[in-house]
Amino acid sequence: MRKLIWSEPAVNDLQAISDFISKDSEYYARIVIAELIDAVEKLNDFSEIGRIVPEYQRQDIRELIHENHRLIHQVTDESIIILTVINTRQLLSNHYELNNND
Repeated sequence: MRKLIWSEPAVNDLQAISDFISKDSEYYARIVIAELIDAVEKLNDFSEIGRIVPEYQRQDIRELIHENHRLIHQVTDESIIILTVINTRQLLSNHYELNNND
């Protein structure tokens, strides 16, 4: 089983999503964050689920879509790294830049 790792940018994304939703409802913010975390937990059993991220066209960079969020992750032999979490209406290129050595 691969190790599931949340990158610092992804953790910051979850906090920003929570902060934004909390402006209207702290209760709903907790639900959304819990659902996003649950969606990522599926990767423990099914690391190859999700599609290849169209912006990168790399087999190791994949995404899960959960409601209106994209959960971008990188699959390696040892780990699954959650790189970023963005709204489906955001452009990935404006939010996250993949390093060439990733």
